[in-house]
Amino acid sequence: MPDRDAAWPWIRARLAALRTRPEAAGNGLDAVVRTAVVTDSASALPAEWVSALSDHGVLTVIPMPVMIGEEIYGEGEDDISETIALALASGTSVKTSRPSPGQFEQAYRAAQQRGFEAVVSVHISGELSGTADAARLAAGRVGIPVEVVDSLTVGMALGMAVQAAVRTAAGGDGAAAVAAAAQAQAAKTKVYFYVPSLEQLRRGGRIGAAASLLGTMLAIKPILAVDGGRIVPLEKVRSAARAVARLEEIATADASARPAPAVRLAVHHFGNPQEAESLARRLAAALPHCPPAQISSLPAVLAAHAGLGVLAVIVGEDLTETAGHPTQLPGVLST
Repeated sequence: MPDRDAAWPWIRARLAALRTRPEAAGNGLDAVVRTAVVTDSASALPAEWVSALSDHGVLTVIPMPVMIGEEIYGEGEDDISETIALALASGTSVKTSRPSPGQFEQAYRAAQQRGFEAVVSVHISGELSGTADAARLAAGRVGIPVEVVDSLTVGMALGMAVQAAVRTAAGGDGAAAVAAAAQAQAAKTKVYFYVPSLEQLRRGGRIGAAASLLGTMLAIKPILAVDGGRIVPLEKVRSAARAVARLEEIATADASARPAPAVRLAVHHFGNPQEAESLARRLAAALPHCPPAQISSLPAVLAAHAGLGVLAVIVGEDLTETAGHPTQLPGVLST
C-alpha cells in the first residue's frame, strides 16, 4: 500500500533539491535542514518511506528487539513476522525489550557528524516501553542537543507523529518546532483495536486498565484503545464479528467528527490481511471524502503483545490541512 501522507512528494523533492545546492555540497543537509529525527520501529512507518529518507540522514529508525524462544531478532533487520506468527500459534514464548542506549547514542552521533544542529527523538509510549528512557540516557552522552518526545501512543499513530516531525524538519525549522509538531500530531491521533484474546497482552504486562476484563476474557471480545499512553478498555463484545463491526463504527464516528479533507486513516493487522483489507474497504465506503486507509502488518514488537488476529484502526488528521495551511510549502524547491 503506498504511503498516503500528502507531504511525502514535497519531502522527497525538497531533499533531492538540497543535494544539488552549492551551499549544501560537502555538508550533508546542515546548510538548510537543521534537525534530524530519530524514532523506533514501533512507529510502523512504510518501508519505502524510511529507506528513501535514510540516505539523507533526516530520519533514523532504531530497531526494537524481539525474543522468540531463546533467539533475539531486530525489528527491521530480520524478517520475523512469520516466525512470530508460528511462535504465537504454537505457544512459544515471545517477548520484547527496549533498544539499548548505545543504539540511540550511535544514531545521535551520526546526525552530529552529518552536520545537523539537533535531534528530535520521537518514541513509543513510555507507559508501554522503556524506549524513551533509553533515548534519554543516550541524549546525556552526546554533544548534540537531543529532545526526546514520548508520543504516548503506538503504531501508525506514532508514525504519523514522526511524519509530522520529518515534514517540519524538512521545512528548515529548529528542534523546538519539530518536537512540537510531533506532539501536536500524536495528540490528535487515536488508536482503536480489537484482539481475539487478551492473553498475549497479559503475558507481556501491557494490559494496564484493561486488566479489569481478565475475569471474563474467555467470554468476551474486547475493543481497546490507547489513551494517555496506556491500553484501556472501550467495550466488551460477545462475538468476533460484532467486535469488528463496533471497531468500524467507533473509527467511523471519530473520523466523521473531524474536518473531512484532513482525516488520515491506517489499518493494522497481524496474520489476517484479508480481514484488514475488508475493513479498510468498508471504512472507505463510510468515509468517501477521506483518503483510503494505509494498510500494514503490525510491527513485530507490537504483534508480539497483541497476538494473532488483531485489527487496529488509527484515526488522525493532517494538521496543516486543519489549520488551512498548504501541505506543500511554497518557495522551498528553488535551487
